[in-house]
Amino acid sequence: MYENEFSQRLAQLRNQKGVSARDMSLSIGQNPGYINNIESGKAMPSMACFFYICEYLNISPSEFFDVKSKNPEKLNVLIENLKLLDETQLENISSIVNGLIKK
Repeated sequence: MYENEFSQRLAQLRNQKGVSARDMSLSIGQNPGYINNIESGKAMPSMACFFYICEYLNISPSEFFDVKSKNPEKLNVLIENLKLLDETQLENISSIVNGLIKK
């Protein structure tokens, strides 16, 4: 992932969470313009700050870089809920999902 892709991914995930760049910056203990500077390509986070960003977004670092996952936070919630289902319920959900992705 290149720097511009990193910036775009951060903006996408932050917007999905519905928070401003300023609020996110302050929430992770940075100055008000910190996230904006990253999203505009003026700066890159340190490794420690990257982990704080992921924690704030409720995702793992690998989920941050998985650009195929459009909304990893919601996907994590869905997976946790799927773990509560029995085998028949999982088969039914699987059939629904397979029907949705077929074109």
